[in-house]
Amino acid sequence: MRVTLSPHPDTPTRVVHWIAVEVAPLDDGMVHLRYVLAGEIARLAIPGVVSPVRTNDLWRHTCFEAFATRPGGYREFNFSPSTEWAAYDFDGYRQAMRDADVPAPKIEVHRTQDFHVLFVAIDLSGDAPWRLALTAVIEETNGVKSYWALKHPPGKPDFHHADGFVLELP
Repeated sequence: MRVTLSPHPDTPTRVVHWIAVEVAPLDDGMVHLRYVLAGEIARLAIPGVVSPVRTNDLWRHTCFEAFATRPGGYREFNFSPSTEWAAYDFDGYRQAMRDADVPAPKIEVHRTQDFHVLFVAIDLSGDAPWRLALTAVIEETNGVKSYWALKHPPGKPDFHHADGFVLELP
């Protein structure tokens, strides 16, 4: 399935034209996500590819994200265009944050003048069905950020809000 993210009304951008995510749940518990960003790529702060290691604070810059409900809380995944990644478990809304014990996701990036594509495979085996919130933080070269999501709750950008978990996987 393909879904489209929208910018938060308080963070409009003329640099990013649209962001879509293709979601493919697989029988073995893996979920493939393909984030496609269309826009003026040269005007975006996109880090170069480095070793795919677990790294904190990726959300402070250009970062694609997936939030998934789990029994007793939710899990946050961060995927940088650098191929660095992070995964955190929460017991409730922004409560008891800790590193999630998950295998490293597989991340690939492709870039052209008009598109930036990030492909990721994550393990969501067990505890189905999952509800997802798909999001992105996009930083422009001038430091301006826009916040993208399937659904934004009222108020400031807040990807952890339960109202954003709108995509149910079988």
